[in-house]
Amino acid sequence: MTGTRALIAFPDPNTGQIVLLPYIIDPTVKLQRTPLLSRPLDIHLISSSATLYGGKLATVHDGAAVQIYATLKLATNKTKLNHVWNRGLYVQGYSPTVHPTNPNDLSSITTFDVRSGSTATRHTNILTLRSAHGIINAVSWGIMLPIGAVTARYLRHVQSLGPTWFYVHAAIQLFGFVLGTIGFAIGVRLGDMSPGVQYSLHRKLGFAAFCLGGLQTLALLFRPKTTNKFRKYWKSYHHFVGYACVVLGVVNVFQGFEVMGAESSYAKLAYCLGLSTLIGVCIALEVNSWVVFCRKSKEEKLRREGLIGGSDKGSGNIYS
Repeated sequence: MTGTRALIAFPDPNTGQIVLLPYIIDPTVKLQRTPLLSRPLDIHLISSSATLYGGKLATVHDGAAVQIYATLKLATNKTKLNHVWNRGLYVQGYSPTVHPTNPNDLSSITTFDVRSGSTATRHTNILTLRSAHGIINAVSWGIMLPIGAVTARYLRHVQSLGPTWFYVHAAIQLFGFVLGTIGFAIGVRLGDMSPGVQYSLHRKLGFAAFCLGGLQTLALLFRPKTTNKFRKYWKSYHHFVGYACVVLGVVNVFQGFEVMGAESSYAKLAYCLGLSTLIGVCIALEVNSWVVFCRKSKEEKLRREGLIGGSDKGSGNIYS
């Protein structure tokens, strides 16, 4: 973690004995621009040592435990320390390389009070928030918004519904966006609660989907009347932004499963089944729409040629 004053123990490349050296983790090391070199710490370190457990023949590579001891002199009236721990994979000379960056490794931090001896692991409810974030966003961005888009595309052509399709579409999308906003806010909070944990792609996709969803919601306030000359431009904008928001939302749901390490979980299986069902319904409705369109086009052609009477629209009677 950037800014950490670290004591790192590893086998000496020359003798094989455990050596303990001080390091300062600065941003250049995190970006791997320069190797991590040992240097004195800018804190009052009185003494330090490392002990290898497991017998004379034990080695770190065989899984032997290493315990590090250190004595610090704290500043006046300071009793709390932020403690970070981790383990790396290998060392190049005397330069430790970057340790694993999975969520557990990046969350290995606690705060303890040297006077009372109490410890307080940061954000113990982070797993609950992660679960809530995943469930809410999967339902809102991954299911509800696609359903809202489907209702607009296929129900609007059902004449018996009248304008009801629009209110159904608007209600689903609005509720989905409100729910998605809650999930988005939880995600932002999770980022604040997890210093050093960065999921760049998932974060960017989330912000992009949220911005597009916000633009879609605001578009309702500026929806021109059907007689307005700008109506066609508004419809083009609404369709493009809406479908882009749906696609980004679904893609980010799968990205979220990857981030949470749930690529093979039952939760992902359930979401895939729900999404597959929705896609199957869309395919069936799309095929039906094309069948109806082709039938109407054929009847219109026959009507223009005088083979079908105007009063027999849709009857299918052909005159010779």
